Amino acid sequence: MKIYHNPRCSKSRQGLEILTDLHANFEVIDYLKNPPTKSELQNILKLLGYKPLDLVRKNEAIWKENFKGKELSDDAILKAMIDFPKLIERPIVINNGKAVVGRPPEIIKTIL
Repeated sequence: MKIYHNPRCSKSRQGLEILTDLHANFEVIDYLKNPPTKSELQNILKLLGYKPLDLVRKNEAIWKENFKGKELSDDAILKAMIDFPKLIERPIVINNGKAVVGRPPEIIKTIL
């Protein structure tokens, strides 16, 4: 099991706490320090059943200032998330071929 985690995000910290409290065996990936590759992001999107835009935090200043209102291809959106990992919604938990975005954090329990 993996959790793509941002320690500065309260929802991400709550998601991590849920996994810890359940004594789950998991890997923490601080995706701001170790951004996912394009293929990793594509795999995450496939597991989530999302299109790239669905995983973007659209209220982030980076998005509003650089991308909002522009016609972007899926590849351009993926590149934006790789270049600016802060744009990736969080936390993302992957377990046994399933994935969820932990918003609300309790949804993580649905794939354990």
